[in-house]
Amino acid sequence: MAQLNLTEPEVPAAGLEPAVQGQRAGIVRAAGINSLGNVASRVLGMVRGSVVAFVFGASGATGAFDAVQTVPKMVYELLVGGMLSAALVPVLSEYATAERREEMDHILSVLLTLAGAALVLVVLVLELGARVFVPLLVGGFEAALMDTATVLTRIMVPAVLIYGISGLIQAYHLARKEFVYPALGGSAHNLGLIVTVLVLAGRLDVSSLAVGVVVAAAAQLLVQLPGLRGTRLRLRFDWRHPVIRRILKLYAPVLLSIIVANAGIIIDRNLASRTLPQALTWMARATELIQISLGLVSMAISMAVLPTLSQIDARVELDRFKRTFCGGLRLVIAVIIPAAVGLLVLGEPIIRLLFEHGEFTPADTAQVSRALLYYLPGLPFAAIDLPLVFAFYAQKDTVTPVVVGIVSVLVYLAVGPLLAFAAGWGYLGLVLANSAQLISHALIMLVVFSRRFEGLGGYAVWSTAAKAAAASLLVAALSYGGHALVTRLSPLTGTLNEALLVAGPAALGILGYVAGARLLRLEEIATLTEMVRRRLSPAPRT
Repeated sequence: MAQLNLTEPEVPAAGLEPAVQGQRAGIVRAAGINSLGNVASRVLGMVRGSVVAFVFGASGATGAFDAVQTVPKMVYELLVGGMLSAALVPVLSEYATAERREEMDHILSVLLTLAGAALVLVVLVLELGARVFVPLLVGGFEAALMDTATVLTRIMVPAVLIYGISGLIQAYHLARKEFVYPALGGSAHNLGLIVTVLVLAGRLDVSSLAVGVVVAAAAQLLVQLPGLRGTRLRLRFDWRHPVIRRILKLYAPVLLSIIVANAGIIIDRNLASRTLPQALTWMARATELIQISLGLVSMAISMAVLPTLSQIDARVELDRFKRTFCGGLRLVIAVIIPAAVGLLVLGEPIIRLLFEHGEFTPADTAQVSRALLYYLPGLPFAAIDLPLVFAFYAQKDTVTPVVVGIVSVLVYLAVGPLLAFAAGWGYLGLVLANSAQLISHALIMLVVFSRRFEGLGGYAVWSTAAKAAAASLLVAALSYGGHALVTRLSPLTGTLNEALLVAGPAALGILGYVAGARLLRLEEIATLTEMVRRRLSPAPRT
């Protein structure tokens, strides 16, 4: 592995050229829009998880749903989602100018027409073949649970069509650097599922979750549509269009990677179903907390940087490419490290607050907490991995991430069954294997990136990581101490006490990190806090 220089001097913001300063501000602003959307989405996601846990708890039926709800997502990723960052946004970004607006509208029409026709056929195949492929996911379930999983799958698969159309429109918005509409999608999705469960759970039981997936997908699509105002769309079966060939050429290697990744997911679900029926639900709840951090930080920043990176040819402007990329990477590092530390200290109180109500028991909380602990080592690596992958996609290289993805899946397959069954760790062995997969992928991508683009020296990446880690010691100390203090002194009981046990220590941890970042001159946190301060300050009177 390449040597990491932790004493590397940081590039001061004041020394940047005005164009670079403007670029950084643009990335932060775009990431801010994405993050605000993600905050709303993740808050509603937590409400969704709380509602589902309250109504259904953790059981074999919820395990069946948590296993097969991946079917629409896997098929969407296979047919559209995998194209979004790897091919759709990079290619469409080239047409995102006023002069080429009509051409871009034509391309979107072609994509929607061809994808719509293909997705309808896929939905029909999934409906007819559900009883064949569901056992691949939950082969360890008894017959009754297998039947439940099959019914849930058949209810959900129409969502594939809706997700696909929504994903294409999202790529169109992102290529034009219109981040607001995509940012609203996650919130609409979660709200749709929440409302559906609250309205239909008493009538349909666990099937209301499957209906909720379809309603959620429709809600996500609907909030994207206002952004198409002024776009001229027509039915266009122009499958010979050169852009279609370019997208498919870029996507072909990614397709192999997604197939391998989906195979890994299928094996993971199958293995988990052979441990305990509730294990899939425990793993899903822990994963939700990990995804909150990744969505708020890594995905928001990476999607903000991708359109700009896609317009830079690294062969011609390597320094500009690396400055843009490293600016995004430093933001990810500066936020994800304290987030991981906070989850390490406050994970169990957060789980208790979010999920331990109604049918969700203290024993379930204990199991989810253990799963979260085993997922956490992979969180920082997963966060830096996403911008690394996007950097290759932006340069129209979809092969390298594919090869690395295959290697990391092989790491999981080598470690998972060994820990889960040979070592007797059960589902926790699978969780730890997932962390090993994420770590291996990120480290390999980092080495390959350094060799391809002449390293990261001179861009303050490693000094940012060192400063963030040092400042995060205050997060750990203040969060832990705050939790102990509130536990001893709080006069509250019930949910209010649980909320205070999370909010108080978390606030102390955030304040401690900001203070430590200021002391260590961590530029990225200074930029973020200044942006928040300006947003909260009253507008000057004219």
